[in-house]
Amino acid sequence: MKLSIVIPCYNEIKTLQAVVEKVQSVSMDGIQKEIILVDDCSVDGTKELIHELDIRHKNVKACFHEKNQGKGAALRTAFQNALGDVIIIQDADLEYDPRDYPRLVQPILDGKADVVYGSRLLTSDTHRVLYFWHSVMNKMLTLFCNMFSNLNLTDMEVGYKVFKRDILDRIALQENRFGFEPEFTLKISRLKLNIYEVGISYYGRTYEEGKKINWRDGIRAVYVILKYGLFIRR
Repeated sequence: MKLSIVIPCYNEIKTLQAVVEKVQSVSMDGIQKEIILVDDCSVDGTKELIHELDIRHKNVKACFHEKNQGKGAALRTAFQNALGDVIIIQDADLEYDPRDYPRLVQPILDGKADVVYGSRLLTSDTHRVLYFWHSVMNKMLTLFCNMFSNLNLTDMEVGYKVFKRDILDRIALQENRFGFEPEFTLKISRLKLNIYEVGISYYGRTYEEGKKINWRDGIRAVYVILKYGLFIRR
């Protein structure tokens, strides 16, 4: 089986190389890995680093945007270039630990799941203590999205989403920024799929360390949930 690890990147020069090294170090029996890096018009040297990583590693594929479009747009580019049977989304910072891959992929390997969400709430693993209101907003958005999707997810906004590649042929993704998370969730909820959650570790970063999501994205997420929950079905 081939696993495609897709990594959207925007100004991640401080962490990207370490993330790629961590991804490369994960060993899973019988699984071939490809890493797809999408630079979303970075201006801090990330683009040049991706060029280097593409040359250095045979299993790395590099893609580049000529203008900044957002995480959702970068993911669509990555999905178009993914050749794996299963896809996992990996953020380019160090908030999520690739050592969680085996437990995330296992429900799919066991034939139980079509989609697996990581959850920062279903685990006793290490978590960095950070912003209270971010936590509140995440829980509220998850609850609101669950109301329209009829799922009982605990962490809809989580970065770790793992799914079978052919699911992308059945949905049309449109959101360019962080609205990808509720859009993807609402659209897969209508496909009669087996969806699982797995507890993961989480090492959140501060805005000083490069965190990008903000309160405007929270407002956009509410709009996206209403948009795809009420009006756009595919």
